Amino acid sequence: MTRLLSPITHLRALLALGLPLVGSHLAQMLLHVVDTVIVGWYGVAELAAVVIGGSCFFVVFVLGAGFAQAVMPMVAQALGRGDETEVRRATRMGLWLSIGCGLIAYPLFWWAEPILLAAGQKPEVAALARDFLRIAGLGLAPALLVMTLKSYLAALERTQVVLWLTLGAVFVNGALCYALVFGHWGAPELGVRGAGLASALVQLLTSAALALYAGWLPELRRFHLFQRFWRPDWHAMGLVFRLGWPIGLTGLAESGLFQATALMMGWIGTVQLAAHGIAMQVTALGFMLHLGLSNAATVRTGRFAGAGDWGNLRRGALVAIAISATVGLAQVALYLSYPEPIVGLFIDHANPEAAEIIAFGSLLLAFAAAFQLADAAQVLALGFLRGVHDTRVPMWIASFAYWAVGIPTSWFLAFRAGLGGTGLWLGLVIGLVIASALLMWRFWSRVPRPV
Repeated sequence: MTRLLSPITHLRALLALGLPLVGSHLAQMLLHVVDTVIVGWYGVAELAAVVIGGSCFFVVFVLGAGFAQAVMPMVAQALGRGDETEVRRATRMGLWLSIGCGLIAYPLFWWAEPILLAAGQKPEVAALARDFLRIAGLGLAPALLVMTLKSYLAALERTQVVLWLTLGAVFVNGALCYALVFGHWGAPELGVRGAGLASALVQLLTSAALALYAGWLPELRRFHLFQRFWRPDWHAMGLVFRLGWPIGLTGLAESGLFQATALMMGWIGTVQLAAHGIAMQVTALGFMLHLGLSNAATVRTGRFAGAGDWGNLRRGALVAIAISATVGLAQVALYLSYPEPIVGLFIDHANPEAAEIIAFGSLLLAFAAAFQLADAAQVLALGFLRGVHDTRVPMWIASFAYWAVGIPTSWFLAFRAGLGGTGLWLGLVIGLVIASALLMWRFWSRVPRPV
């Protein structure tokens, strides 16, 4: 019988894996924030174009990243079984699928202007977004390669290099974007094209750096990751594809929930939309803590599942839930205790509408506190389920909770029950609570009890 590890051992392992991943997720967010700030200094129309273009890029990226994220539990389970050949096969085909997604999706970026015009965007913004996406879209394949290699290294518990490379990318991206947008330091002034070029170059450099690390680090050479890389492995590709496409659609369903809420908030009013954007930024930053822990839980769960160690899998899951709940309760206390100072950090107090935005944003943070534990639980449950290679049913659960319950409930409460913006967020709470309850039930009902 396998010896059960102590809760403290599980705690240390989860934090050692999870904290660098949290940092890398936060740094990844900063890449987009830096681009937005720099282009915002350049021009209003350009800012709108980069915001809408970045959103389009993100939607396609989330779909393609499902294959990259599938590599993490597959490698973790293979290591748990002691099957090093499967580690190489799964990762290599994950890289193949990432390259394929980048190539297949690029025409969407090239023809972005007519798509955006059909979606009701202004001609000037649509044209600028096209210019941005035609260049930034070249970085999709490298960005997906980065995600795949991050998954591979995380499963091997090599997360610190992921953190440092992502942080380095933030600074390189900031310098390149500033130079290429404004034409400083001898660079041409390219406007939104410069922002797209900076983004694509940084993704290419980061993918090359991670590939060098993964391929030539002495401790990792035994996996022969890039040996005969050009040879297809259709069986392994099929496994990565079948595990990965539901992950991509699950991510799209969740991000679509928040995008739809933002769209509906815009129907209510500009002040409400501004407050909504600030509250979402705050909660997104907090969400990175739980996402990093979820990734760590996927690796640990996958290792134990591969070894058939269900006792440690269950105990590790309980420890992860305890960590997530503790962090979530701290966030609840923060949002309820200091809502106005938090919202005030994001707004110019000289703005005549500042007081109204702060007041409404503070109210929304109270709703954010209400769904904090549910949001943490649903992403953690998804991490557990991916660790045991269960992705298809969770996709249907997430789609049901977000699109069949969350969005219709938000719309009804906001526009039929007359609750306005608070109704939209109450619908978010209901959707996330249902998702977290069903996903957690799915995990615990699937995991065998140790004999």
